[in-house]
Amino acid sequence: MYLDVFSENPYGTNCWLLASEGSTDAVVVDPGFEPTRVRALLDAAGKRPAAVLLTHAHVDHAGAAGDFAGDEVPVYIHDADALAFSDADAWNPGFSNALAPAKDLRSIGDGDVLELGGLAVEVQHTPGHTPGHCVFVTDALVLSGDLVFAGSIGRSDFPNSDPAAMRESLRRFLRLPDELPVHPGHGPTTSVARERASNPFLAELR
Repeated sequence: MYLDVFSENPYGTNCWLLASEGSTDAVVVDPGFEPTRVRALLDAAGKRPAAVLLTHAHVDHAGAAGDFAGDEVPVYIHDADALAFSDADAWNPGFSNALAPAKDLRSIGDGDVLELGGLAVEVQHTPGHTPGHCVFVTDALVLSGDLVFAGSIGRSDFPNSDPAAMRESLRRFLRLPDELPVHPGHGPTTSVARERASNPFLAELR
């Protein structure tokens, strides 16, 4: 499959680009920064964006999503985080979270399977870091957003976070197949097996 990443930004946020082998349509996950440079990566690979998927609505993941998508590309996000695009104060992240407007904002929910870029992408709602945080799962990989990183996990101490929901979401992560690579929102790629065996923040949940 086609898989690339753009992470040259102040937060080291990973914007993942993926498509099935031979597909010219690609899925772009969490384009928080530099939409022109992300599009250049797609152009160099002979791909065009079919959809933007957002794991959650924090500005480092979603800030430039609307600019990247423009008039033609839909932006998918869970309802509980879509509020960040219309009323950031009500969503209440606890910090400035200015997002570019998204013209075609579409709702996703737990258990949805999106057929995009030649891929079947399953949506798993994993709240805790934010109310609408989601993980995206294909038969080849997991896009974990800010749920799980290599050797760590996402924060759950923001005003709209929920530590109890975070624990349940982490337990759900541990039910994923061990062999799946995990491509997180920050830092290097890992795997379900590696995090199950060595992530100290998951030890009490195993």
